[in-house]
Amino acid sequence: MILIKAQRDAILKPLQTVTGIVERRHTLPILSNVLINKDNTTVSFCSTDIEMQIKTQSEMGSGTEPFATTVAARKLLDILRALPEQPEITVSYTNKKLTLAQGKSKFSLQTLAAEEFPTVSSADNYPAKVVLSQKSLKHLLHLVHFAMAQQDIRYYLNGLLLVIDQDSLKAVATDGHRLAFSAVKASDNGVQIQLNGERQEVIIPRKAVLELQRLLNESDAAVNIEFASNQARFSFDQIELLSKLIEGKFPDYQRVIPTGHSKIVTTEREVLLGALQRAAILTTDKFKGVRLTLSPATLRVSSTNAEQEEASEDLEVDYQGEPVDIGFNVQYLLDVLSNLKSKTIQLALQDPNASALITTLDDPEFKYVVMPMRI
Repeated sequence: MILIKAQRDAILKPLQTVTGIVERRHTLPILSNVLINKDNTTVSFCSTDIEMQIKTQSEMGSGTEPFATTVAARKLLDILRALPEQPEITVSYTNKKLTLAQGKSKFSLQTLAAEEFPTVSSADNYPAKVVLSQKSLKHLLHLVHFAMAQQDIRYYLNGLLLVIDQDSLKAVATDGHRLAFSAVKASDNGVQIQLNGERQEVIIPRKAVLELQRLLNESDAAVNIEFASNQARFSFDQIELLSKLIEGKFPDYQRVIPTGHSKIVTTEREVLLGALQRAAILTTDKFKGVRLTLSPATLRVSSTNAEQEEASEDLEVDYQGEPVDIGFNVQYLLDVLSNLKSKTIQLALQDPNASALITTLDDPEFKYVVMPMRI
């Protein structure tokens, strides 16, 4: 039975969309497969890791008979990548095997029954809905994703908090050492918010956030986001991403963001980034500590390591206040400065024991808090 007749890239694009979450080795073998479903000319591809599911579809089916099967996702992807763009590829199914034929090349892959594939069911009701452009959502995630924890025992930190209220969509991430916050207002960029009742707070798992960043593009095309009590659904560009939500109480981010810091310095982002990158070369691998010494008109960036090696660099800054000497994990500063796009940043300090606040003049909604460290 012939399932698909199409050019290589027409098959490769939807397959690449769904295979990002597929593990090569899985305790449940069928989770390494992609579900291929043909209904007339519509062919859909679906993958899942039980916690999350990605589905997309394309018009390239051959014949009218409906059919579904599952095949090893990575093998299929690797074969398609290795084939030339021309000529057309024919995908067919015989004797429980999926066959790809192009010119004189032919590949047969084992399949597993589609009925065994554990699809994630959509929630019955989504009480909160947000519509915004892909580039707005991608930008929002980009500004905070790097502060998410990785494999923290406090499981609720291994994700990103989205706060939906009547007039804004806020995103917050923290690993306990630093916190990133950003928001889009409902009045900006055509953002539409529908809420049944009061504001909602949901924690999107880290893996889903990274997949969204990979799949979203810089277009004005809409993303529909729907939130249920235990699930989020993102729909855009013929793609549907379903993700379970992380249960738990996210830290009160409003208490963490400092107000009233009196020592405020404005500096060029790339100049500070370069100085920190150079100072990081001579930090200790374990502690990654750099010292920022702020005095009138000067910000000194310095570091030392266990071999008694030293680095220091003085930057000219617009500052006339009292001196302050404070230490940070350099990686936390590099992360934020690398992900920001603005020309200048504002650094607000208080004393060596108080957290620092980094903001930008371009985006008044963005805030980045980083805890100091003893050096």
